[in-house]
Amino acid sequence: MACGFLQTPWDPEVDLWWHDIMKNASKECEPVWCDAEDELFILYTSGSTGKPKGVVHTIAGYMLFTAATFKYVFDHHPEDIYWCTADIGWITGHSYLTYGPLANGATSVLFEGLPIYPDVSRMWNIIDKYKVTKFYTAPTAIRLLMKYGDEPVKK
Repeated sequence: MACGFLQTPWDPEVDLWWHDIMKNASKECEPVWCDAEDELFILYTSGSTGKPKGVVHTIAGYMLFTAATFKYVFDHHPEDIYWCTADIGWITGHSYLTYGPLANGATSVLFEGLPIYPDVSRMWNIIDKYKVTKFYTAPTAIRLLMKYGDEPVKK
């Protein structure tokens, strides 16, 4: 199986085809009740002040915070098409690519790869193609895009 420039062999012990597992999946999904202070996830710090540390985020506090900040800070409305370009492996990606939008039932755009590959118009093409109405990205990405001027936006 090709994955970009990597060749990854298929391992039937761990690799599954989505269509195969969904074929027999139930249409019902019973909720699992959890306590507010149960662990939601552990995200490791970058280690900028020493050895990386696992930070435990709990269900209620984190979910309430991301749901509320997504709704009010991003002024989310049901008709919005939202795109956060953050990496899911970082806290911004967890918060505003995954949990905040899902907790609000938002329509979100996800992408993989680099924002300027295969060409510098990639982000603008995605915004245009999927009719993105709310766009959240890092200042670093904006500075990168600014260096290419207006042409990629007009393309």
